[in-house]
Amino acid sequence: MSVSQGHPRRWLILGVICLAQLTVLLDNTVLNVAIPSLTRELHATTSDIQWMINAYSLVQSGLLLTAGSAADRYGRKKMLIAGLALFGIGSLAAGLAHSTGQLIAARAGMGVGGALLITTTLAVAMQIFAPEEQPKAIGIWSAVNALGFAAGPLIGGFLLNHFWWGAIFLINIPVAALGLAAAVAHVPESKNPRGDRPDLLGALLSTIGMASLVFAIISGPEHGWTSSRVLGTAALAVVVLAGFAYWESRVDEPMLDLHFFRDRRFTGAVAGAVLITFGMGGALFLLTQHLQFVLGYGPLEAGLRTAPLALSVVVLNFSGLSAKWGQRLGTPVSIALGMVLMSLGLVSIAELDSGGYAGTLVGLLLIGAGCAVANPAMAHAIMSAIPSEKAGVGAGINGTLAEFGNGLGVAVLGAVLSSSVASGESLSAGLGAGQLVGAVAVLVGGFVAAGLLRRAERNVA
Repeated sequence: MSVSQGHPRRWLILGVICLAQLTVLLDNTVLNVAIPSLTRELHATTSDIQWMINAYSLVQSGLLLTAGSAADRYGRKKMLIAGLALFGIGSLAAGLAHSTGQLIAARAGMGVGGALLITTTLAVAMQIFAPEEQPKAIGIWSAVNALGFAAGPLIGGFLLNHFWWGAIFLINIPVAALGLAAAVAHVPESKNPRGDRPDLLGALLSTIGMASLVFAIISGPEHGWTSSRVLGTAALAVVVLAGFAYWESRVDEPMLDLHFFRDRRFTGAVAGAVLITFGMGGALFLLTQHLQFVLGYGPLEAGLRTAPLALSVVVLNFSGLSAKWGQRLGTPVSIALGMVLMSLGLVSIAELDSGGYAGTLVGLLLIGAGCAVANPAMAHAIMSAIPSEKAGVGAGINGTLAEFGNGLGVAVLGAVLSSSVASGESLSAGLGAGQLVGAVAVLVGGFVAAGLLRRAERNVA
């Protein structure tokens, strides 16, 4: 394979790994539309429903760093195949579950497969493309993320209108099987040539620490931020993650090399990624409520009304326009421009809702355009700041930041909504206040990331 040209079948391989990525992303959102059916047919309680959703996200977010490290150590193709197999088996078990306990266990198993897929797909994309084509490839990979976000509720709603609830999981099986066959046939193997020894203690500490942190964030809105459940879990997360950082700074072959954080490109991209996902995750959580409770749309129609966001991302990324803009503007300006557009979109949704859907549509298109420019630039900045032999760990960091930022955004902006309503404001005003807080976070994230990346580029020059 020529380094200057990339793998000869790179675009076909990108299609394969995007198919694998899509199965995971659909499952992140498809379960939400099945909640009424699960409550009725499995006699699921509110706590059961929460664990069905959280078992998947907790296991996945906890294992992302470990999964990326394993891909670097044992081979990214092997881990991609293992992820597809585990995801398919977990989907079968979920679709045939006869109790809430069985479904929760199956969702946890799917989370293991999901962690492997999220890390290996991005790592493989970085390996098979030459540097000049990487921005476009990552743009397409990012567009698939947006497509999964938009298509999940739509596919789930269609299936539930025609079949029983298990169909939302069984639909994953043929997709996973197709991805598995294509991965075996076309994806090349790659791994860290050094073959570092597995950092087992680091893997254990990172898994416990991240899962505890995400659990605390998820539990906050329901149980209260000062409850013993949230404070205890958050304290455990802080202690364990501090222990993880200490261990990684001392061990000879760390899973996460803390020297990465001395690179301003890396720290700039990390800071921006947390703030962008914070603003976007929370704001999109509020958007679904805005469409249903303020504008009066049903769940399926609300899903259709959010589609312009994803479609604008898909069009701009698949056409290569966002990659061209990114190369012309440079990474710092691309990130700043994308975040400004997203911030304006959130303000549009918050301030122009009196006109009905028109203000929301303008906001969605602005957010989509901003995502198409900023997200690939951010992911590329993170991945390019890390040595290629650590691509799996880089993808794990990227995925962990997205999980953390999204969870924190939902928790904090949800708290803004709750406090606004409790103080006597209308639901519409509370949702608007949350969107504006998200807009500020996105805007700050854009300028922080752009400033750090610009300084890093000047130092290199």
